[in-house]
Amino acid sequence: MRIGLISALVAAFMASGLVGTATAATARDTPAVTARSAYLVDTTAGTVPFAKRDTRRVPVASLTKVMTAYVVRQEASLDDVITIKAADVRHATANGATSGNLRAGERLTVRDLLYALMLPSGADASHALAERYGPGTGRFVAKMNAAAKRLGLGNTRYANPDGLPAKGGYSTARDQVALAKIALDDPVIAVIAKARKHAVTASKVHRAHVWRNTNTLLGYGAIGLKTGYTQAAGFCLTFAAVRNDHTFVGVILGETSEAGRLATARKLLDWAGEEVSAG
Repeated sequence: MRIGLISALVAAFMASGLVGTATAATARDTPAVTARSAYLVDTTAGTVPFAKRDTRRVPVASLTKVMTAYVVRQEASLDDVITIKAADVRHATANGATSGNLRAGERLTVRDLLYALMLPSGADASHALAERYGPGTGRFVAKMNAAAKRLGLGNTRYANPDGLPAKGGYSTARDQVALAKIALDDPVIAVIAKARKHAVTASKVHRAHVWRNTNTLLGYGAIGLKTGYTQAAGFCLTFAAVRNDHTFVGVILGETSEAGRLATARKLLDWAGEEVSAG
């Protein structure tokens, strides 16, 4: 991956403070958004149709796993095999986190664990990947923060690889959109992010698994990317979709319900697509 070029483009985009070229009529019709923060970018036109508290530092829950996937892609081969440890399983169950239903002793490829990470948002998968490619969770988080700095995400700091509540972890809607654009440029992450489910056939070294994507916006034409929820962060979503030949990437942080998260994303995409159509 051409990290230097991508980082330069992202830094230039963020530094520009682009705002959408909305008319007065468009401004009047801007949809009301109840989420704490939101940011929507038209990557085709290079404009920002919608922004609400987009530089406010807040927890982002499992949107954290987008960076986890990104770092793993820099560190690992997709065919690497990882043995699931009891500590990986215990990490998810002890924290009441979502999981990929992994069991100690199973041996799965990095490719499969990335599906377990991104679709059901498995904290067991994130722990296993971090322990392998830190090595150790602490070193892995250091790699996440180094990547954030390198990519120009100046208002982002990671405290763990899964987004579970932890002191000192935060990001912004603007940073998360920038990260989403970079992640979706990775062909592997892009394919995983838009998969509605992923099945793993049983073998001598692991059980059968079927992981389903928690991102219900995929049924509304989205091509990714990640859901998240904790009590502190609220309901979060990073999404991307094409409307009227324009690609939109957006983030919603701190919505009050899962249904509200979906409704807000749909509303923003419909509105932005109509604005493009109206010229």
